[in-house]
Amino acid sequence: MKQRSRRRRSRSPPVPSSAGPADARAADAEVKRKVLPRHCAQLGLVLQGGGALGAYQAGVYQALAEHGYMPDWIAGISIGAINGAIIAGSPERQRVERLRAFWERISEQQALKPLIAGDWARGVFNEWSALTTAATGVAGFFRPRLPPVWLQPWGTEAALSFYDTQPLRQTLEEFIDFDLLNSGAIRLSIGAAHLLRGDSVYFDTAEKDFHLGPEHVMASAALPPGFPPVEIDGEYFWDGGVLSNTPLDHLLDAERDQSMLVFQIDLFSARGAMPRNLFDVYERHKDILYSSRTRKNTTAFRQVQELRQFVERLLKKLPAAKTRQADVQEIVRKLKMSEHGGPSASMSVVHLIYREKYYETQAKDYEFSRLSMEEHWAAGLSDTRRTLKGEKCWLEPPADLEAVRTFDLTREHT
Repeated sequence: MKQRSRRRRSRSPPVPSSAGPADARAADAEVKRKVLPRHCAQLGLVLQGGGALGAYQAGVYQALAEHGYMPDWIAGISIGAINGAIIAGSPERQRVERLRAFWERISEQQALKPLIAGDWARGVFNEWSALTTAATGVAGFFRPRLPPVWLQPWGTEAALSFYDTQPLRQTLEEFIDFDLLNSGAIRLSIGAAHLLRGDSVYFDTAEKDFHLGPEHVMASAALPPGFPPVEIDGEYFWDGGVLSNTPLDHLLDAERDQSMLVFQIDLFSARGAMPRNLFDVYERHKDILYSSRTRKNTTAFRQVQELRQFVERLLKKLPAAKTRQADVQEIVRKLKMSEHGGPSASMSVVHLIYREKYYETQAKDYEFSRLSMEEHWAAGLSDTRRTLKGEKCWLEPPADLEAVRTFDLTREHT
């Protein structure tokens, strides 16, 4: 899909007929930023890819907003990039409402419910809903190609994917104010995969002279072979989840002079049960493939940061004459030290993971029924409210030389 990077003023999105959870509008109307301690000077929100499961992230954001946890920096991939762009591209008091309107839009064509109760009936309903999505697409998101991809001429854009994502561009332009998104009020970083080079790329509003547009969001969500690659200024991009489905590493690698509190919202769990059949095998494979490597990433980062902290302390103990020597100056340059502490600033990561329902299958990430959307949203809202009851854990300052801390309070209550 060929896209040109350009500025566009978005229209004000429609107000949803129903705000979903009874207190969704109240969450926007009562926004009050929480005063955080120095070791939480910057608040980050990390949003994983996961298709239809992304409503869980919207519920998480609603709970965070209720408690005054307003992000300074959002990093997202795929559906996480879409949710992140809606948050960053909306006024503070309208973010939950716009998220709600977006999720109602893409679930409106499957508003039915199972005729009978029980997990078996619900499982059948979900499979039917997923098949409907595969056959007819999702309103405001993607539509099947006609004629189908197998009949498209080789070498054309239509021969590269099963679906056309042009409806998504129209939806993004409707729900996101891209001028506000690029204003710097919130830093937004969205991950994509460079199709020809095979490496990870982040489109970041902190970059000088860069304007993030709908084409960049679409590139982050262009998962093959369902969706086509997106061309931006002569280069082609796929969904960032092709390489890494969780953008925490972008925050870990960034040069920061402030400590951070990060809420990482994952839609696939690395832990799971033994498969019983081939459907379970496919689901478990997908969970492992797209789950985050939080522990591996944070362990490696912790080791590097702790070493930097030790080196910084040693440098401060050197006599003034020694600090002017070329080799010492080179160490300082490589550490990018600053008077605020430089790259060794600490990070506290609060980890929230969607826990799938018994009746959900490998189709859970493309099952866009209204019923499932409501459940995912409610789960994110409930998990986050419960997690925030334990906020004392991360509001207490880290131990000396403790570079990275991780918290998963929802697991402790399951």
